[in-house]
Amino acid sequence: MTNQDILEIAMKQSAIDLNCRPEDFLKPQNQIVLSASHPKARKYLSLPFSCNLVSYGSNIVASVCEELQKPVLSYINRFSPERCFETPQLHLLNAILQPFDLQVCFMAEYFLPDINALQIPSCEYETKLMFPKDFSALYTPEWSNALCEKRKELDVLAFGAFDKGKLIGLAGCSADCENMWQIGIDVLPDYRRRGVASTLTGLLTKEILKADKVPFYCAAWSNIRSVRNAIKCGFRPAWVELTAKPVDFLKELTQNDIGF
Repeated sequence: MTNQDILEIAMKQSAIDLNCRPEDFLKPQNQIVLSASHPKARKYLSLPFSCNLVSYGSNIVASVCEELQKPVLSYINRFSPERCFETPQLHLLNAILQPFDLQVCFMAEYFLPDINALQIPSCEYETKLMFPKDFSALYTPEWSNALCEKRKELDVLAFGAFDKGKLIGLAGCSADCENMWQIGIDVLPDYRRRGVASTLTGLLTKEILKADKVPFYCAAWSNIRSVRNAIKCGFRPAWVELTAKPVDFLKELTQNDIGF
């Protein structure tokens, strides 16, 4: 698989998710499309979208409900693509969404492997390839980035790091769609900054490519540790994504996070 192959597979998947065409992400003009459900979309997406913005750098493709076509198109055409994903412009987008009982919710950067830069850094701990039967008992809070309790059936591979038999790091991948598997990583606090995350991520990336799938990696802009890990292993920024959700959904999400 070449870097171009990987990018094309990612754009084809994004096109399925957004109900557009892969070439729409390369056009100089912004594109707006009506969102629709699709059986081959990423499994964790809630479709159809009310408002979802994606940029691979050239433009923005907005996948929206019918009522938001005109206001969202006006918003994305008002600013350059990168400005549309940052404040203070996002305050304007929230104002557009407010009458529809929506707010900006999820924002993330997605990374794809650069075949010419992939690395498997070494660490001092034993590592082991793991399959579902090996990690079936690991759906606990400390491994919640590597494994997903709600979608156990999608978790297909993992690499663990062990200190004298104790699991101290875990990288897992979920088969979120037909041709792309997403990587998640957790390392116990006392073992961070020792190369564990990059070793496990690199090993898992190689294993996913051996399975003829495209590994992808997601991180929030503010998660510096995660972004550094991706880059250290040879991943590079590929696209950004923003999703609006109902206000009640945000309230429930934030209340759960802060323990109310």
